Amino acid sequence: MAIQAKSQEISNPKGLYDPRPHGYSHVTAVPVNSSLVFVAGQAGTNEKGELSADFRTQVRFTLKNIETALKSKGLTLRHIAKLTTLVVDYGPEKHKILIEESQKAWPDEKYPVNTLIPVSRLALDGMQIEIDATAVLLKD
Repeated sequence: MAIQAKSQEISNPKGLYDPRPHGYSHVTAVPVNSSLVFVAGQAGTNEKGELSADFRTQVRFTLKNIETALKSKGLTLRHIAKLTTLVVDYGPEKHKILIEESQKAWPDEKYPVNTLIPVSRLALDGMQIEIDATAVLLKD
């Protein structure tokens, strides 16, 4: 089942389980006539670099920071082909929050491909999540 986005094709092939209830997709195909935009790992910090102790708040700020970085290149979350998500002390509650926040960010369920990696620590004290993104800009 392919879901056509503006700049890439997102699909969840038959024979693989449907990952959309978990907030991601299995495959993204990037057209030859496109540019890739890489966003460094973003944390759940506000503009002052402050972290909330609340995981959900950090997830929201992380996605907002990715959105801000993409906007600087004229892109949106819909242009993301691939995410890598790092989570400290990953478990069922954090999994649920990630799904809920992904559903808010991509209400059409056209989720980017995502690899989630549980980790023991991230760069800053109190940092619970970091996400990097690869987005696609279709050239005219």
